[in-house]
Amino acid sequence: MIADKLKNDINNASWIRAMFEEGEKLRQIHGADKVYDFSLGNPDYEPPVKVQENLKKLIAEDTPALHRYTSNAGYPDVRSLIASRIAAETGVPITSEHIILTCGAAGGLNVVLKTILNPGDEVIIITPYFVEYHFYIDNHGGIPVRVPSGPGFIPDIKALANSITQKTRAIILNSPNNPTGVVYSREVLEQIAEVLKHKEQEYHSEILVISDEPYNKLVYDGVEVTNFMSVFPHCAIVNSFSKSLALPGERIGYIAVNPSISSVELTMAGMVFTNRTLGYVNAPSLFQRLIFSCLDEGPDTLEYEARRDLIYNHLASLGFSCVKPQGAFYLFPQSPIADDVEFVKRALKYNLLLVPGTGFAAPGYFRIAFCQSQQTIRNSFDAFTQLAKEFF
Repeated sequence: MIADKLKNDINNASWIRAMFEEGEKLRQIHGADKVYDFSLGNPDYEPPVKVQENLKKLIAEDTPALHRYTSNAGYPDVRSLIASRIAAETGVPITSEHIILTCGAAGGLNVVLKTILNPGDEVIIITPYFVEYHFYIDNHGGIPVRVPSGPGFIPDIKALANSITQKTRAIILNSPNNPTGVVYSREVLEQIAEVLKHKEQEYHSEILVISDEPYNKLVYDGVEVTNFMSVFPHCAIVNSFSKSLALPGERIGYIAVNPSISSVELTMAGMVFTNRTLGYVNAPSLFQRLIFSCLDEGPDTLEYEARRDLIYNHLASLGFSCVKPQGAFYLFPQSPIADDVEFVKRALKYNLLLVPGTGFAAPGYFRIAFCQSQQTIRNSFDAFTQLAKEFF
């Protein structure tokens, strides 16, 4: 027994997971060391030492109520610490009342969308985009409006302006970006803010900027990530510790809402209610406590930068065209043939697991997740070389 709509969704579901599962089959046949899986953004390294030590300490000390329910919004002291960091960075008078701890960024995005969307409301997403966005929007009665990016995968300001209507309720922005690794400059964000300001005045409505930020600590070459709250008065930041602390399986993140949005108290009450009634109830209690002591920890960006340079330089030497990523841990090269799905299928002959750009609403490209070891990346060079010989 399954809904007709869900059957259709499954048929159009994530290429990322499909390729990851294909990898499991190949590993059984050829052995793990002969399969080069660049499909899933699943960090290969363990959490930072301080994170591991503090986790052991929390459990060993038998911290009271460590495994019990918390308030639906999360522990007040953890929320206060997050709020104080944001306030210090941006000057925005945000408090613990504007923070909700969530089951990862995915849970946070669903909470925000459920809270703000009426049936038929439109949510703008810039292509290419993280594959689940349109499902999350659809989950809560919204309509995804896809706006193509411009050169270098930077938002096309004119196209964005032309896509905003009376029904536009929100725009999801993701910087550093999955799947491109592009980081939006402050100048670009300010241009978007100016467009939104004029459109809000034109339609006498508020448009929420939802900033999806799981990669905000993964940046390279001295690039700085602009805090969205310092640019957008009507903004909700959704963050996660999955990538920054290598905890993707533990599902811990947060929502931070700019207090400048209208009816902010009622909105926050709605998000707390929604966090409960969507079935998340509360973020994992143990990991709420853990991030309190590890909020300033982060990934080894120099190691990721080295991995990026390895794979980027090799692909460039083979003739692939690719925007060099400034953040996250993805490359998004152009497929040498128009049919990116066919290209990815042909890569399987060489035990290379890639994801077609079609899965990110960007046909003609493919994604590589370089969150694998340098040795794995080097071992894949011959496979990429053999693949390239078919096209160049």
